[in-house]
Amino acid sequence: MHSLTVTWVGYLCLIWFCLAYTLVIFEEQIHMRKSKPVILIGCFMWALIGIYEAQHGDGGHAHDHVKELIAEIGELFFFLLVAMTYINTLDERNVFKVLRSWLLKKGLGFKKLFWATGAITFMLSPIADNLTSALLMSTVALAVSNGNGKFIVPAFVNIVVAANAGGAWSPFGDITTLMVWTSGKVQTREFSYLLLPSIVNWIIPASIMYFWVPDETPEAGNEGVEFKPGAKVIIGLGIFTVATAVSFHQFLHLPPFMGMMFGLGLLMMMGFYLKRWGEKKHHEKMGLTEDQRNHPRFDIFTEVEGVEFDTLLFFFGVLTAVGALQYIGYLALISESMYGNLGATTSNIIVGVLSAIVDNIPVMYAVLKMSPEMGLDQWLLVTLTAGGGGSLLSVGSAAGVAVMGVERKNYNFMSHLKWAPVIALGYMASIGVWYLVTPH
Repeated sequence: MHSLTVTWVGYLCLIWFCLAYTLVIFEEQIHMRKSKPVILIGCFMWALIGIYEAQHGDGGHAHDHVKELIAEIGELFFFLLVAMTYINTLDERNVFKVLRSWLLKKGLGFKKLFWATGAITFMLSPIADNLTSALLMSTVALAVSNGNGKFIVPAFVNIVVAANAGGAWSPFGDITTLMVWTSGKVQTREFSYLLLPSIVNWIIPASIMYFWVPDETPEAGNEGVEFKPGAKVIIGLGIFTVATAVSFHQFLHLPPFMGMMFGLGLLMMMGFYLKRWGEKKHHEKMGLTEDQRNHPRFDIFTEVEGVEFDTLLFFFGVLTAVGALQYIGYLALISESMYGNLGATTSNIIVGVLSAIVDNIPVMYAVLKMSPEMGLDQWLLVTLTAGGGGSLLSVGSAAGVAVMGVERKNYNFMSHLKWAPVIALGYMASIGVWYLVTPH
């Protein structure tokens, strides 16, 4: 395979990629789902490569590369599909509503709520992923805020930082960590090296923002929410599914998504039980008529339908496009100019800053495709910086973008930007801790 970087196909693909990503960045302004331009451009880029190779008698190389690419994307696609289905099912079973109700009933002041929502987000992200955790806790923070913007802004910024920091030390905490894990660059137990740096990444900005949180107590909520039938069993199945995915990867040397799909099969069987028998006693207790009991009934495929396919399809499109840039040879050029000239540590810190601007998913995938010669310590560093760096701007991570959609009046790009210096302080401090705790 020859480099296509200085050919018409290379230039065109680069232009089209930049155009597509510009549309992604301005998604909220133009009201176009981010998956649409990247899928179109990603496939179009490969079509241009195919045309070029057909003209020059090099057909077949691109075909083989795409087959390898789709295998990588497919593994991650199915993994995320199962994870999202579990999250939707837990939401339908009122698991998250119970958590929200519990916090509302506590009658905590804004300062304690600030720490409570941040801490829960940090602990939830490694399991449920940063996007889900940020959405859930920002909704809780908004519910207890009574519309107080002085609380909403620091609380939301704190939640975004906690979600990204918490997700950085777990294979399941973010799409970027999942990609690093499935690629074999960092093993399951080795992610634990990032726990302390991740805590510092969150704690330092949170400790500073705390002083700007109003010292007031909102009205306590009195809403009563209960688990729906099977909720606790499904929580257990979710934990078992994660353990199965890890076991498939660590001990059986099989792709983790196989373990996740096994867990989806168990969830489907649980769904069948709930649909036929599991909800009967619950409905009788509530005094529902026979007609009310039958409609609507729990259906696991409804939860599959509720998966955020825009995110999954964006994931497919952007990785397809980045794969094309790698095939053309642009990633090799970037890798040589960054890692070859600047060194791994400096380059990985820059990757974190780029993650804040471009989004951490394509940036991390590009690094994986470059595959620079780095030890475990540097792969841990880039995992940390891609996660923590995404917090510097509200558009730098899926968690930040999602939280902006929860409350636009007080929390937006500019209100988050005001806290960027504080977040940057935590970002640099976490890198210092990484240097101290990781084996070099």
